[in-house]
Amino acid sequence: MGKEKPGFLTPKAIANRIKAKGLQKLRWYCQMCQKQCRDENGFKCHLTSESHQRQLLLFAENPDQHIDEFSQEFETEYLELLRRRFGTKRVNANLVYQEYIAFREHVHMNSTQWETLTEFVKYLGKEGKCVVDYTEKGWFVAYVDRDPETIRRQEALKAKEKMEVTDEERTMKFIGKQIERAKDTQQAPTEAEFTELKREDDGEKITLSLGLAKKEKPQLKSAQDGVSTNALAASFTSEMKKVTDKSKLGSSKIEKRKATSALDEIMEAEEKKKERQNRKDYWLAPGIIVKVIHKKLGEKYYKKKAVVREVKDLYTGIIKMLESGDKLKVDQTHVETVIPNIGKTVLVVNGAYRGEEATLDSLNEKQFSCSITIKTGLLTGRVVDNVQYEDICKIQS
Repeated sequence: MGKEKPGFLTPKAIANRIKAKGLQKLRWYCQMCQKQCRDENGFKCHLTSESHQRQLLLFAENPDQHIDEFSQEFETEYLELLRRRFGTKRVNANLVYQEYIAFREHVHMNSTQWETLTEFVKYLGKEGKCVVDYTEKGWFVAYVDRDPETIRRQEALKAKEKMEVTDEERTMKFIGKQIERAKDTQQAPTEAEFTELKREDDGEKITLSLGLAKKEKPQLKSAQDGVSTNALAASFTSEMKKVTDKSKLGSSKIEKRKATSALDEIMEAEEKKKERQNRKDYWLAPGIIVKVIHKKLGEKYYKKKAVVREVKDLYTGIIKMLESGDKLKVDQTHVETVIPNIGKTVLVVNGAYRGEEATLDSLNEKQFSCSITIKTGLLTGRVVDNVQYEDICKIQS
């Protein structure tokens, strides 16, 4: 009779699982067979096995093709980890490599066309896929994002900022014109200049009329002239008062408008600062409802909704399907946010108000944006417009 295998909870079985867990020595790993041996004796036995000999025959038929495949897979996974984990930040290349090889099923570098990490980093810099530089602490890399969607988003942001600057300049010019107009209206009217009375013709005779009837007419005329002069003075005074009141009202409106515009500029600057600080490339959060959009997870889960139970390493989450109750471990690229009905509560998962709950007020289907009202935090009650669909998500009730 053959020797029985140890039970699942026996000390030997537990010791075997502990040995099998984690990374082993690289020299005892076979890339063609994707088999890791624990020691030299096991690796020697594997080299003489029939399965390994068959894989060697396949490799001997076209070795360049296999090496190119391994190299391409290694490069793709390394750059993906660099993009996802560090973005476009400058980071030590060896640090990225150590995180990459922590995954047990990774492609080993000794099976690629690069013998050392230095050669691989130089290759990335030569191809323009990363910005590389050498320091006393080693090689540093920075990922160059050439994704068309990212470039389009950056161009749209630049155009939006340029448009905002243009609007601000136009507003400032309009305010300047209003101030100049108010100054013109506030200027005092020019006073009349009094000159000395002189006779133009010295030879002209002065005639006096002593008639009673003729005496009354000049008196009446002078009285009428006095009345008309007083009426003109009163109307002029009232008109000047109206002009002064209008100028004061205009200046007060301009001052209020200037104060409002200054407050708007301060709020806009704070908004941009919060946007830069809270805008991340990861958005998963516990308690939100998401929709599966990746067919590799299975047809029965495709286009189905689930709730996020737990978030691991920022980009990966444990979700529970709402219909079947199955639990899956997914990447954030496998799911998308869910937009509820108007009036429902949502969670802001990215942007300036990240982590705050809000109420969905309206939708703009043409621009794929919406308006929300913040419900929690210091800015409770604030209305935020033009929030993108991917920045908010439905909360499990």
